Amino acid sequence: MKGFQKQRWFLLFLCLLLSGCLPNKKLTVGATAMLLEDIAKASNQQADLRLLREGMPAYLMLIDGMVQAIPDNEQLLLAAAQSYSSFASLFVEDQDKEYANLLYERGKRYALKALEKRGFKEPLQRPFDNFNEGLNRLGRKDVPTLFWAATCWANWIRLNLSSMEALSELPRVEGMMKRALELDEGFYYGGPHLFMGIWFASRPKIAGGDLKKAQEHFLKALDLGQGKFLMAYVYYANYYAQKMMDKNLFTSLLQKVLDTPVDTSPDLVLLNTVAKNQAKELLSRVGEYFD
Repeated sequence: MKGFQKQRWFLLFLCLLLSGCLPNKKLTVGATAMLLEDIAKASNQQADLRLLREGMPAYLMLIDGMVQAIPDNEQLLLAAAQSYSSFASLFVEDQDKEYANLLYERGKRYALKALEKRGFKEPLQRPFDNFNEGLNRLGRKDVPTLFWAATCWANWIRLNLSSMEALSELPRVEGMMKRALELDEGFYYGGPHLFMGIWFASRPKIAGGDLKKAQEHFLKALDLGQGKFLMAYVYYANYYAQKMMDKNLFTSLLQKVLDTPVDTSPDLVLLNTVAKNQAKELLSRVGEYFD
Protein backbone atom coordinates (compact mmCIF):
# COMPACT_ATOMS: atom_id res chain seq x y z
CA MET A 1 0.00 0.00 0.00
CA LYS A 2 2.93 2.36 0.51
CA GLY A 3 3.57 2.35 -3.22
CA PHE A 4 -0.05 3.21 -3.90
CA GLN A 5 0.04 6.07 -1.38
CA LYS A 6 3.14 7.51 -3.03
CA GLN A 7 1.51 7.30 -6.44
CA ARG A 8 -1.69 8.90 -5.11
CA TRP A 9 0.18 11.86 -3.61
CA PHE A 10 2.24 12.22 -6.77
CA LEU A 11 -0.93 12.41 -8.88
CA LEU A 12 -2.46 14.88 -6.43
CA PHE A 13 0.64 17.03 -6.74
CA LEU A 14 0.30 17.01 -10.52
CA CYS A 15 -3.37 18.05 -10.27
CA LEU A 16 -2.43 20.96 -8.02
CA LEU A 17 0.36 21.88 -10.38
CA LEU A 18 -2.10 22.08 -13.27
CA SER A 19 -4.58 24.24 -11.36
CA GLY A 20 -1.91 26.56 -10.00
CA CYS A 21 -0.24 27.55 -13.26
CA LEU A 22 -3.12 28.84 -15.37
CA PRO A 23 -1.13 31.46 -17.34
CA ASN A 24 1.15 28.71 -18.62
CA LYS A 25 -1.43 25.93 -18.62
CA LYS A 26 -0.57 24.45 -22.00
CA LEU A 27 3.12 24.45 -21.21
CA THR A 28 2.45 22.82 -17.84
CA VAL A 29 0.12 20.18 -19.28
CA GLY A 30 2.63 19.44 -22.01
CA ALA A 31 5.33 18.83 -19.44
CA THR A 32 2.97 16.73 -17.34
CA ALA A 33 2.03 14.67 -20.40
CA MET A 34 5.66 13.61 -20.63
CA LEU A 35 5.49 12.48 -17.00
CA LEU A 36 2.32 10.52 -17.79
CA GLU A 37 4.25 8.60 -20.43
CA ASP A 38 6.70 7.56 -17.74
CA ILE A 39 3.83 6.52 -15.44
CA ALA A 40 2.23 4.48 -18.22
CA LYS A 41 5.55 2.80 -18.98
CA ALA A 42 6.11 2.00 -15.31
CA SER A 43 2.59 0.58 -15.10
CA ASN A 44 3.21 -1.72 -18.04
CA GLN A 45 6.30 -3.03 -16.26
CA GLN A 46 4.39 -3.66 -13.03
CA ALA A 47 3.36 -7.16 -11.91
CA ASP A 48 1.47 -6.01 -8.79
CA LEU A 49 -2.10 -6.04 -10.10
CA ARG A 50 -3.58 -4.83 -6.81
CA LEU A 51 -1.38 -1.75 -6.84
CA LEU A 52 -2.50 -0.90 -10.36
CA ARG A 53 -6.18 -1.62 -9.69
CA GLU A 54 -6.23 0.74 -6.70
CA GLY A 55 -4.12 3.46 -8.31
CA MET A 56 -5.76 3.55 -11.73
CA PRO A 57 -8.85 5.67 -10.83
CA ALA A 58 -6.61 8.55 -9.72
CA TYR A 59 -4.69 8.28 -12.98
CA LEU A 60 -7.93 8.38 -14.99
CA MET A 61 -9.09 11.51 -13.16
CA LEU A 62 -5.77 13.18 -13.89
CA ILE A 63 -5.80 12.36 -17.57
CA ASP A 64 -9.42 13.56 -17.84
CA GLY A 65 -8.33 16.91 -16.46
CA MET A 66 -5.47 17.12 -18.88
CA VAL A 67 -7.73 16.40 -21.85
CA GLN A 68 -10.04 19.18 -20.68
CA ALA A 69 -7.05 21.52 -20.54
CA ILE A 70 -5.84 20.60 -24.04
CA PRO A 71 -8.80 18.95 -25.83
CA ASP A 72 -7.05 18.89 -29.22
CA ASN A 73 -4.00 16.89 -28.14
CA GLU A 74 -4.15 13.62 -30.07
CA GLN A 75 -1.63 11.80 -27.88
CA LEU A 76 -3.54 12.67 -24.71
CA LEU A 77 -6.82 11.56 -26.28
CA LEU A 78 -5.32 8.25 -27.34
CA ALA A 79 -3.70 7.71 -23.93
CA ALA A 80 -7.06 8.38 -22.28
CA ALA A 81 -8.81 5.91 -24.62
CA GLN A 82 -6.27 3.18 -23.91
CA SER A 83 -6.36 3.83 -20.17
CA TYR A 84 -10.13 3.63 -19.84
CA SER A 85 -10.40 0.58 -22.06
CA SER A 86 -7.53 -1.22 -20.31
CA PHE A 87 -8.88 -0.50 -16.82
CA ALA A 88 -12.29 -1.86 -17.82
CA SER A 89 -10.83 -4.96 -19.46
CA LEU A 90 -8.26 -5.87 -16.80
CA PHE A 91 -10.00 -4.95 -13.57
CA VAL A 92 -13.72 -4.24 -13.99
CA GLU A 93 -15.52 -6.29 -16.63
CA ASP A 94 -15.51 -9.63 -14.82
CA GLN A 95 -17.09 -8.10 -11.70
CA ASP A 96 -19.30 -5.29 -13.04
CA LYS A 97 -20.24 -5.32 -16.71
CA GLU A 98 -22.50 -2.27 -16.38
CA TYR A 99 -19.67 -0.14 -15.02
CA ALA A 100 -17.25 -1.63 -17.57
CA ASN A 101 -19.63 -0.59 -20.33
CA LEU A 102 -19.49 3.03 -19.10
CA LEU A 103 -15.69 2.89 -19.08
CA TYR A 104 -15.55 1.38 -22.56
CA GLU A 105 -17.93 4.05 -23.83
CA ARG A 106 -15.63 6.77 -22.47
CA GLY A 107 -12.64 5.07 -24.08
CA LYS A 108 -14.48 4.86 -27.38
CA ARG A 109 -15.29 8.59 -27.35
CA TYR A 110 -11.68 9.53 -26.63
CA ALA A 111 -10.43 7.12 -29.33
CA LEU A 112 -12.71 8.51 -32.02
CA LYS A 113 -11.70 12.07 -31.11
CA ALA A 114 -8.06 11.04 -31.48
CA LEU A 115 -8.88 9.59 -34.90
CA GLU A 116 -10.49 12.86 -35.94
CA LYS A 117 -7.32 14.72 -34.97
CA ARG A 118 -5.51 12.58 -37.56
CA GLY A 119 -7.79 14.14 -40.18
CA PHE A 120 -10.37 11.33 -40.25
CA LYS A 121 -13.51 13.40 -39.70
CA GLU A 122 -16.84 12.14 -38.35
CA PRO A 123 -16.02 8.40 -38.17
CA LEU A 124 -19.50 7.65 -36.82
CA GLN A 125 -21.58 9.84 -39.12
CA ARG A 126 -19.90 9.69 -42.54
CA PRO A 127 -21.46 7.33 -45.14
CA PHE A 128 -19.82 3.93 -45.24
CA ASP A 129 -18.37 4.32 -48.76
CA ASN A 130 -16.84 7.62 -47.73
CA PHE A 131 -15.61 5.98 -44.52
CA ASN A 132 -13.64 3.40 -46.51
CA GLU A 133 -12.26 6.07 -48.83
CA GLY A 134 -11.02 7.93 -45.75
CA LEU A 135 -9.33 4.78 -44.45
CA ASN A 136 -7.47 4.38 -47.75
CA ARG A 137 -6.00 7.86 -47.30
CA LEU A 138 -4.43 6.94 -43.97
CA GLY A 139 -0.77 5.92 -43.96
CA ARG A 140 1.70 3.96 -41.83
CA LYS A 141 2.17 6.89 -39.43
CA ASP A 142 -1.54 6.65 -38.59
CA VAL A 143 -1.39 2.98 -37.54
CA PRO A 144 -1.11 3.50 -33.74
CA THR A 145 -4.20 5.72 -33.67
CA LEU A 146 -6.05 3.48 -36.12
CA PHE A 147 -5.23 0.28 -34.20
CA TRP A 148 -6.08 1.54 -30.73
CA ALA A 149 -9.20 3.39 -31.88
CA ALA A 150 -10.50 0.18 -33.48
CA THR A 151 -9.63 -1.82 -30.36
CA CYS A 152 -11.38 0.59 -27.98
CA TRP A 153 -14.39 0.82 -30.27
CA ALA A 154 -14.62 -2.99 -30.52
CA ASN A 155 -14.49 -3.33 -26.73
CA TRP A 156 -17.54 -1.10 -26.40
CA ILE A 157 -19.43 -2.97 -29.13
CA ARG A 158 -18.63 -6.31 -27.47
CA LEU A 159 -20.68 -5.34 -24.41
CA ASN A 160 -23.52 -3.91 -26.50
CA LEU A 161 -24.29 -6.70 -28.94
CA SER A 162 -28.01 -6.46 -28.12
CA SER A 163 -28.02 -2.94 -29.59
CA MET A 164 -28.74 -2.58 -33.31
CA GLU A 165 -26.84 0.71 -33.24
CA ALA A 166 -23.73 -1.02 -31.91
CA LEU A 167 -24.02 -3.89 -34.40
CA SER A 168 -24.29 -1.41 -37.27
CA GLU A 169 -20.86 -0.06 -36.31
CA LEU A 170 -19.09 -3.43 -36.60
CA PRO A 171 -18.18 -3.06 -40.32
CA ARG A 172 -16.43 0.23 -39.55
CA VAL A 173 -14.28 -1.39 -36.86
CA GLU A 174 -13.46 -4.30 -39.16
CA GLY A 175 -12.48 -1.89 -41.94
CA MET A 176 -10.21 0.06 -39.59
CA MET A 177 -8.35 -3.02 -38.41
CA LYS A 178 -7.99 -4.41 -41.93
CA ARG A 179 -6.42 -1.11 -42.95
CA ALA A 180 -4.03 -1.28 -39.98
CA LEU A 181 -3.17 -4.82 -41.06
CA GLU A 182 -2.36 -3.63 -44.59
CA LEU A 183 -0.17 -0.81 -43.34
CA ASP A 184 1.77 -2.55 -40.55
CA GLU A 185 0.87 -6.16 -39.74
CA GLY A 186 3.56 -6.37 -37.05
CA PHE A 187 2.34 -3.42 -35.00
CA TYR A 188 2.14 -4.18 -31.27
CA TYR A 189 3.42 -7.77 -31.47
CA GLY A 190 1.22 -8.65 -34.45
CA GLY A 191 -1.80 -6.98 -32.87
CA PRO A 192 -3.82 -6.54 -36.10
CA HIS A 193 -3.53 -10.27 -36.83
CA LEU A 194 -4.51 -11.14 -33.26
CA PHE A 195 -7.55 -8.87 -33.52
CA MET A 196 -8.62 -10.49 -36.80
CA GLY A 197 -8.08 -13.96 -35.34
CA ILE A 198 -10.50 -13.17 -32.55
CA TRP A 199 -12.81 -11.48 -35.06
CA PHE A 200 -13.15 -14.55 -37.30
CA ALA A 201 -13.23 -17.07 -34.44
CA SER A 202 -15.87 -15.33 -32.33
CA ARG A 203 -18.48 -14.84 -35.07
CA PRO A 204 -20.91 -17.48 -36.35
CA LYS A 205 -20.29 -18.73 -39.88
CA ILE A 206 -23.44 -17.03 -41.16
CA ALA A 207 -22.03 -13.67 -39.95
CA GLY A 208 -18.61 -14.09 -41.53
CA GLY A 209 -16.96 -16.37 -39.00
CA ASP A 210 -14.19 -18.55 -40.39
CA LEU A 211 -12.08 -20.76 -38.12
CA LYS A 212 -9.52 -21.48 -40.83
CA LYS A 213 -8.87 -17.77 -41.33
CA ALA A 214 -8.87 -17.28 -37.56
CA GLN A 215 -6.10 -19.85 -37.12
CA GLU A 216 -4.04 -18.26 -39.89
CA HIS A 217 -4.22 -14.90 -38.15
CA PHE A 218 -3.44 -16.35 -34.71
CA LEU A 219 -0.38 -18.17 -36.02
CA LYS A 220 0.84 -15.06 -37.82
CA ALA A 221 0.40 -13.01 -34.64
CA LEU A 222 2.43 -15.54 -32.65
CA ASP A 223 5.15 -15.46 -35.30
CA LEU A 224 5.33 -11.66 -35.45
CA GLY A 225 5.19 -11.37 -31.66
CA GLN A 226 8.10 -13.86 -31.29
CA GLY A 227 6.37 -15.48 -28.32
CA LYS A 228 6.68 -12.35 -26.18
CA PHE A 229 3.00 -11.36 -25.92
CA LEU A 230 1.53 -14.18 -23.80
CA MET A 231 -2.05 -12.98 -24.17
CA ALA A 232 -1.83 -14.13 -27.81
CA TYR A 233 -1.58 -17.75 -26.61
CA VAL A 234 -4.51 -17.24 -24.26
CA TYR A 235 -6.70 -15.80 -27.02
CA TYR A 236 -5.68 -18.57 -29.43
CA ALA A 237 -6.63 -21.20 -26.84
CA ASN A 238 -9.85 -19.53 -25.73
CA TYR A 239 -11.24 -18.46 -29.09
CA TYR A 240 -9.90 -21.13 -31.46
CA ALA A 241 -8.81 -24.32 -29.67
CA GLN A 242 -11.88 -24.36 -27.44
CA LYS A 243 -14.27 -23.86 -30.37
CA MET A 244 -12.48 -26.58 -32.34
CA MET A 245 -12.75 -28.88 -29.30
CA ASP A 246 -8.99 -29.44 -29.54
CA LYS A 247 -8.12 -30.24 -25.93
CA ASN A 248 -4.44 -30.94 -26.62
CA LEU A 249 -3.93 -27.61 -28.38
CA PHE A 250 -5.90 -25.80 -25.68
CA THR A 251 -3.82 -27.19 -22.81
CA SER A 252 -0.47 -26.89 -24.61
CA LEU A 253 -1.04 -23.22 -25.43
CA LEU A 254 -2.00 -22.37 -21.87
CA GLN A 255 0.86 -24.40 -20.43
CA LYS A 256 3.20 -22.42 -22.69
CA VAL A 257 1.94 -19.26 -20.97
CA LEU A 258 2.57 -20.71 -17.52
CA ASP A 259 6.07 -21.87 -18.46
CA THR A 260 7.17 -18.53 -19.94
CA PRO A 261 8.56 -15.72 -17.73
CA VAL A 262 6.43 -12.57 -17.56
CA ASP A 263 9.38 -10.36 -18.53
CA THR A 264 9.67 -11.52 -22.15
CA SER A 265 9.63 -7.77 -22.80
CA PRO A 266 9.86 -5.10 -20.06
CA ASP A 267 6.75 -3.35 -21.41
CA LEU A 268 4.66 -6.55 -21.28
CA VAL A 269 5.07 -7.52 -17.63
CA LEU A 270 1.58 -6.30 -16.72
CA LEU A 271 -0.26 -7.99 -19.59
CA ASN A 272 1.82 -11.16 -19.31
CA THR A 273 0.97 -11.34 -15.60
CA VAL A 274 -2.71 -11.07 -16.49
CA ALA A 275 -2.20 -13.73 -19.18
CA LYS A 276 -0.78 -16.15 -16.61
CA ASN A 277 -3.76 -15.60 -14.30
CA GLN A 278 -6.18 -16.20 -17.16
CA ALA A 279 -4.29 -19.30 -18.30
CA LYS A 280 -4.57 -20.80 -14.81
CA GLU A 281 -8.29 -20.05 -14.73
CA LEU A 282 -8.92 -21.60 -18.15
CA LEU A 283 -6.88 -24.70 -17.34
CA SER A 284 -8.92 -25.20 -14.16
CA ARG A 285 -12.02 -25.50 -16.38
CA VAL A 286 -10.73 -28.02 -18.90
CA GLY A 287 -13.24 -30.56 -17.62
CA GLU A 288 -16.12 -28.18 -18.25
CA TYR A 289 -15.01 -27.30 -21.77
CA PHE A 290 -14.10 -30.72 -23.15
CA ASP A 291 -16.04 -33.41 -21.27
